[in-house]
Amino acid sequence: MSEAKLKRTLTGTVVSDKMDKTVTVLIERKVKHPLLGKIIRVSKKYHAHDEANEFHTGDQVLIEECRPLAKTKAWRVAKLLVKGAAI
Repeated sequence: MSEAKLKRTLTGTVVSDKMDKTVTVLIERKVKHPLLGKIIRVSKKYHAHDEANEFHTGDQVLIEECRPLAKTKAWRVAKLLVKGAAI
């Protein structure tokens, strides 16, 4: 028997909650430039599943990898880390 695979998790900020049951999460990471050696910020946006539409713009969330749920959506919001400021 094989052991269960651990799901990849990422931490980021919700930048859009305009879609139904989906949020856009911005993941930022710091990487050293291969030639110059300078530390630069690299960012990427992921679509994550939010079944109850409970997460809003500005929230810090933890997302985990799951099976593909749509053409561009293969992540699920696991939990809320920090509540964003109400706009």
